[in-house]
Amino acid sequence: MNIKVCKFGGTSMANKEAIDRVKKIILGDSSRRFVVVSAPGKRFGDDIKVTDLLYDCFEEKEQTGKCCNNFSNIRTRFEDIVSDLNLDFDITKYLDEIEENIINSDTPDYAASRGEYLSGLIISKVLDFEFIDAKDLIRFNGKGEFDAEYTNDLVSKNLSISKGAVIPGFYGVLPDDTIKTFTRGGSDFTGAIIARGVNADLYENWTDVDGFMVSDPRIVENPKIIKSLSYEELRELSYMGASVLHPQSTFPLQSTNIPINIKNTFAPDKPGTLILKEIVFDEKRPIVTGIAGRKNFTTIFIKKAMMNNDIGFCRKILSVLEYYNISLEHMPTGIDTMSLIVEDSQLKEGIEFKLMESIRGKINPDLIYIHKGMSLIAVVGHGMSHSIGISAKIFAALSDAKINIQMIDQGSSEINIIIGVDNSEMNRAIEAIYSKCFK
Repeated sequence: MNIKVCKFGGTSMANKEAIDRVKKIILGDSSRRFVVVSAPGKRFGDDIKVTDLLYDCFEEKEQTGKCCNNFSNIRTRFEDIVSDLNLDFDITKYLDEIEENIINSDTPDYAASRGEYLSGLIISKVLDFEFIDAKDLIRFNGKGEFDAEYTNDLVSKNLSISKGAVIPGFYGVLPDDTIKTFTRGGSDFTGAIIARGVNADLYENWTDVDGFMVSDPRIVENPKIIKSLSYEELRELSYMGASVLHPQSTFPLQSTNIPINIKNTFAPDKPGTLILKEIVFDEKRPIVTGIAGRKNFTTIFIKKAMMNNDIGFCRKILSVLEYYNISLEHMPTGIDTMSLIVEDSQLKEGIEFKLMESIRGKINPDLIYIHKGMSLIAVVGHGMSHSIGISAKIFAALSDAKINIQMIDQGSSEINIIIGVDNSEMNRAIEAIYSKCFK
């Protein structure tokens, strides 16, 4: 019998109507045995996500010693969901316990995780599935790092005999049983962990869009849906801003052949996007898979004559970044020039001067300066390495739109081209490249 692991996002948990759709999807396919859930998301445009309300609860507790004002919103939200679903479930005792525990907690992780926990309890009642708390499956080590192998063993052991289980996403526990969360969007990661642990045939990630789009619909009007892409392409696009799936969510599955299917809870009959370990390129597949961009990067430009003959030149510069705990995004180079690309947010107030002085002390450059406000655009696709003229098409699109290119970098895998433009030009650049490649 096939096994499917299904993860449902916040919009799928938001209210009775959405949860009824989830119920129909799960019970309509007996292979959908394991369900990972997020905290309830927005019900309408100006609504507040439950996770954000829970962070507010912890902040209130830190300031006043209590969290009753913000927690009243949590109570109302979940009591309304239970009432609307007409469930025979006393959620009040769980809410009372959670409020008390938030008051006694030292970090925001416990509070932040309770939206998923309560969603899991409710969905298990709706489906008549077993509820298995993520704290019994997902483990972090003493350094706060995810313990993949220990977790995989626990998932395999605890879920192997279950005929149907609901697991909250987003969190696990440290060795002392303290709740620890993943980064925001971590329920995608939990779903992949469960899929690996039960050796699923398919991991379905249910959201509120028809699949992974070629580009951001807020930038490009009605972008095409990507029918299939590789884990590698997904990683590139997610990291550069495509937000359908958490960028780390494929890591647990990369050593397996388990595919991911992104589906729409509100249009379940649509095929969605299939994410595979490997993609076989053929002429029917688009050359470019997707286009994504991120704003607010800084260029540290360095010029030094004959730097290519200076043994250890790159190491000296990188050691400065390491000293200041700054991660490097890209490092395009010439014979006598080098550009270090880092996120603006890493250059805290006052650090630029120290950074430049340290680099001067290490390599004595002829010229060094910092330029902020650059956007990076990734054009991604396995087909690019098999096709002639794709770079010319991209650069022609930007030239026709009169957009100046500040940086060009191509990944060693040849599935991506990174282009730097001014922040103010990012949206126009993405539109121009999309029009050239897909229209």
